[in-house]
Amino acid sequence: MPSTTPATTHTTPTPPTATRAAAVLALACAAQFMVVLDVSVVNVALPAVREALGFTTGGGLSWVATAYALAFAGLLLLGGRLADLRSHRHVFVAGLALFTVASLAGGLATSPGALIAARAAQGLGAAVLAPATLTVLTTTFREGPRRTRALAVWTAVSSVGGAAGNLLGGVLTEAFTWRAVLLVNVPLGCAALLLVRVLPRSDLSQGPARARLDLPGALAATVGMTALAYGVSRTQDGSWADPATLWSLTGGVAALLLLVAVETRWASRPLIPPALLRRRTVAVGNTIVLLAGACLQIPVWYFLTFFMQDTLGYSALRTGLGFLPHTLIGAAAGVWVTPRLMLRFAYRTLILAGAVLCGAGFWWQSTASAHSGYPLGVLGPAVVFSLGAAVFVTPATAVVTSGVPAGDAGAASGLMNTAKQFGGALGLAALSAVAGPDGSAHGRVFATMTGVLAAIALLALALPHERKGRQTAPGGAPLPREAASPES
Repeated sequence: MPSTTPATTHTTPTPPTATRAAAVLALACAAQFMVVLDVSVVNVALPAVREALGFTTGGGLSWVATAYALAFAGLLLLGGRLADLRSHRHVFVAGLALFTVASLAGGLATSPGALIAARAAQGLGAAVLAPATLTVLTTTFREGPRRTRALAVWTAVSSVGGAAGNLLGGVLTEAFTWRAVLLVNVPLGCAALLLVRVLPRSDLSQGPARARLDLPGALAATVGMTALAYGVSRTQDGSWADPATLWSLTGGVAALLLLVAVETRWASRPLIPPALLRRRTVAVGNTIVLLAGACLQIPVWYFLTFFMQDTLGYSALRTGLGFLPHTLIGAAAGVWVTPRLMLRFAYRTLILAGAVLCGAGFWWQSTASAHSGYPLGVLGPAVVFSLGAAVFVTPATAVVTSGVPAGDAGAASGLMNTAKQFGGALGLAALSAVAGPDGSAHGRVFATMTGVLAAIALLALALPHERKGRQTAPGGAPLPREAASPES
């Protein structure tokens, strides 16, 4: 049974001035932009990386993207708990510094192994940094319209970072070399480190600050997710009956079952507080986030990159420019349209509608071929699925973080980011298997994504119905709009 270590004491912080709150939002978004940028920035450069370092076309090359996502996902829970048990500012600085140094190592790599190791180290830095960015927002902005706007900007930046990574990757690869897509993080990271003074200091009591971190849980999570993704990725070149594949999948499931035991029975400060998962919004919402990540976090950019370069014959720069509509539409809809919709419609309504629209865009994308050209093969589907994604991703983020106690804000942030990143890593591995050894089954990949979005639409119906406008407390008294949040 877990020991009775006292809960971390978080005193209610004094509301920051508008200027300081804006500075916190800007720095948090800048750091999140860097983290998400590196999910996709290498994609356009992958053909150049393949030629320069001698990667194979299949599973080996995909691990340049997967290593980052797996390290990111596997240690996000630990990173989220660090943000609860240690100073948010110190955790932010540590994650940003490690991410910056690993980016330098990746940019200087001279072999496939060195590059993959550097990408994994980047993922570790991102796992510490990303939850801290969301935690400082949820502790700076109280629940209500101000937090909704802040989360909308943060989510839009995350979406833009993924799409902009392809554009920036194309420009840097064409103008310099593939190494520039990693080295660009070095000056950005150093500049961000100079601005961390704007972050609020965490007010933690002395005793809980010394609470032991759940390292066994973090190890079990990392091993489990890595083994599952590796086992699925092996089916790209082999079969599900291959002994190595079966052992990897079995080991992954066993490690995740061990994680459940550690979290519920032995951890004094579990990475995932069991009470969190008893909230319907957290459990269902994170399942939605995981499935969305399996399509939107990494795979869509990965497979569209090879479609434009290998099928349409585009250069790295032209491929990067081809992603510009995804960036602009995602940014515009995420910042200006989605927050307004969230004030008028229930979150589950927006998740359902956005998932249906996004799925329609993926179905259109699945019909593209070499004869479609850019307007019908890339631009048209991009308009539809980018709008759909912008409509449902922010409400999903709001659902899984609303109503969570301040002492568990980092754990909730880490859980959500874990679901997103593990979804991306597992999705890329599974969809690479769907694509086959030569990775050419474009239509089959995006048709599969359409099915995943249909599942998200169905799951949205399991979320509690949040009523907008005038709401009442359990005793019947009206609640102010600032206090309104989805039921748990």
